[in-house]
Amino acid sequence: MTPSLLALATVTSTAFQSRTSGGDGDGGHDDRLKFQDQARGQRDLYTQIVISFAVGLSAFLTFCVLRPKWRVLYNARRRLRTAASRLPELPDSMFGWIPVLYKITDEEVLASAGLDAFVFLSFYKYAINFLTITFFFSLVVILPIHYAYTGKYWDGRDGRDGNSSDFSHLASSQTYLTPLGDKDEPKTDPTYLWMYVVFSYVFTGLAMYLLVDQTNKIIQIRQQCLGSQTTMTDRTIRLSGIPPELRSEEKIKEVIENLGIGKVENLTLCRDWRELDGLMNERKRVLQKLEEAWTKHLGYRPKKLRRKARNRANNQTALDAINESETTALLSSEEQAHVDDITQERPMIRLWHGPFKLRYRSVDAIDYFEEKLRRLDETIEAMRENEFPPTPLAFVTMESIAACQMAVQAILDPSPMQFVASLAPAPADVVWEKTYLSRSKRWLRTWSVTLVIGFLTVFWSLLLVPLAYLLNLEAIEKVIPQLADALARHPLIKSLVQTGLPTLTLSLLSLLVPYIYSWLASMQGMISHGDVELSMISKNFFFTFFNLFLVFTVFATASNFYGFWKNLRDVFKDTTTVAYALASSLESLAPFYINLIVLQGLGLFPFRLLEFGSVAMYPFQLMGAKTPRDYADLEKPPVFSYGFALPQTILIFIICVVYSVFPSSWLVCLFGLIYFFIGRFIYKYQLLYAMDHQQHSTGRAWPMICSRVIVGLFIFQLAMTGTLALRRAITRSILIIPLLAGTVWFFFFFSRTYDPLMKFIALRSIDRDRAAESDESPTPTSTMSPPSQWERDSIPLRLRGQDLAPRLRKYVNPNLIVPLDEAWIPGRAHRGSVISALNNNSEVV
Repeated sequence: MTPSLLALATVTSTAFQSRTSGGDGDGGHDDRLKFQDQARGQRDLYTQIVISFAVGLSAFLTFCVLRPKWRVLYNARRRLRTAASRLPELPDSMFGWIPVLYKITDEEVLASAGLDAFVFLSFYKYAINFLTITFFFSLVVILPIHYAYTGKYWDGRDGRDGNSSDFSHLASSQTYLTPLGDKDEPKTDPTYLWMYVVFSYVFTGLAMYLLVDQTNKIIQIRQQCLGSQTTMTDRTIRLSGIPPELRSEEKIKEVIENLGIGKVENLTLCRDWRELDGLMNERKRVLQKLEEAWTKHLGYRPKKLRRKARNRANNQTALDAINESETTALLSSEEQAHVDDITQERPMIRLWHGPFKLRYRSVDAIDYFEEKLRRLDETIEAMRENEFPPTPLAFVTMESIAACQMAVQAILDPSPMQFVASLAPAPADVVWEKTYLSRSKRWLRTWSVTLVIGFLTVFWSLLLVPLAYLLNLEAIEKVIPQLADALARHPLIKSLVQTGLPTLTLSLLSLLVPYIYSWLASMQGMISHGDVELSMISKNFFFTFFNLFLVFTVFATASNFYGFWKNLRDVFKDTTTVAYALASSLESLAPFYINLIVLQGLGLFPFRLLEFGSVAMYPFQLMGAKTPRDYADLEKPPVFSYGFALPQTILIFIICVVYSVFPSSWLVCLFGLIYFFIGRFIYKYQLLYAMDHQQHSTGRAWPMICSRVIVGLFIFQLAMTGTLALRRAITRSILIIPLLAGTVWFFFFFSRTYDPLMKFIALRSIDRDRAAESDESPTPTSTMSPPSQWERDSIPLRLRGQDLAPRLRKYVNPNLIVPLDEAWIPGRAHRGSVISALNNNSEVV
């Protein structure tokens, strides 16, 4: 909703200014100029900045007012996470929290939020460093040269000749589709165009140097931290492809120890717990029904009877004493929900029976669900003693980290796909219902999801084709002449259609599609939440980069797309057509992408501080809450997802890189800097204080970030090649080809050299002096104490000022060991419920 409102406000203001300044419907222009795609210009950019800044500032000030009042939401992580409790307390003043947050060092981020958050914020730091240097060169060198030779200081309408772009006449022609030497040959300058070649090399080298430098720092920290701790996770391998004749704990242990790499400390052979998982899910449903029946009988109104509770202090004191001894209350005695004075009659439930279930009898709902829960508990307890059929997957915990790392970096068995060792996820990170999937079913799911994503990619592209047509009246005139004439006569409607509709559609797609890809990633059969998160990053970036950037950019100059489609046969014959189309479209789309960065950075980022989605959904969740457990779930902090935040951020950085030499480079780099400065500050607050997030990936997103940055460099060089080719600077265009080849080589060199160090622990990094049997990390004495960051074997929380550290010491399905907790009767909450929730999917209660 927010992107839509901002886009609509921007377009309305732009259209109004267009009308008051004469618009673009002047009959004095010829038809070609009337239908030419005009840049929005300096005034439109000012309008975008003012609107985005006003909306963003209002959101920021609202957050500053609400932050000390809504501490349950905006200070949730520090209140619940043990590691976050060591962070400095933020003042309750309006702006006093800003310098305190700014002064938090990277070491404190690492110690309190883990390596995943550290890597995420490191990318913002990398982008800021790159864009700072790029902005300096674009302002001091590139801008003066462009102005001296073209009379324009950006791709707007304020140059001396009044054209929208240095290549604007190319944007509405089909020059890039015609052979060299044909008509519409643009003129070239022997000195001016050398700038594109020089800065292509300079900025590519700068990006690679900073990337390697930042990667070295991350690797050093990661190796130091992981090598100096002795958690069970770091000593455990995931062994897949176990043949049927060896599927027992004793035989697997014998095979591993016979390899001579070390002793096995513990081994868990995964089994088909499908039936047990089904019973536990059924128990959860029955427990919910029982709690609803108790709530209906006793009545439950949370936070509304505090005054009445104080008047009943004598009666409540006895109840609180019982709760303190037998249960862990989720709220304090004054904040705790209470039973209504007047209880309702015991609820009844209809049980249908007889032929075709046409007859029924009414029974007491509480008695019925309590009896059903009791029988389920007996069945579950008996089933936990059964022997389940084994699967070809096992978790093997070695006595030392060195033995584990040697196993995962070696080939254990001469038979293909047999005894394949890989790194194990943390116990709390395992998706146990996926562990008993066979390899064939997992592959089937993977390929099915891949095919679905391929279909969706084509679908989104087809959806963007008509959207691309709307950006150019000349193309609309070729397809629907009546619509083009109507838009040309009404500047307000034209601005709404050409600017508002594309922005609105792109905003909605970037908001909704990641949820679809997130569901697809969860259905792929991966056995850890960390792998699902990484898959989300990959899938969402593919959608964002391919559909919302490449397809939209190449097709956005709709007249080009019309010629592109009409000459599709020539496109397949000449691969350089892609570079031509990319270059000409990028030049004309510079104002669009500048406004997009301004909108995202100044207008939308402050709304992330407000956690607008969580706040908007809270009233609906509150209306749907019935039981004490439901109200306790409302206290959970929102979960931060790297799979949603990273792809869009990488895309913005790629846009800044691609436009770093174009006439509008100084504007793109400037607003890109603002975007990453604001983003780093906002995400730093959320990752440290407000939102919960998993810490089990150990920074494995960084290689994915690096590979996509290198892809962005390749697109940048391809665009420079096409730009020079459009100007018939063939020699200069050819000089960039070695840079393209060098970037490809750097991609493979980087993945072969640095990626393994971001996945494994080097044997030399392992601190062999630490006791291998001490897999519980001690309380850190400093913020850089390596064991403090990960807590990979545990889910430590702070609840009512106390540390709760339930730990899954072994790789075991929680459904085999979690206590079968009782119902939460209004006014009470049982400790077993808290532990059960924690052991299942690491949920915070």
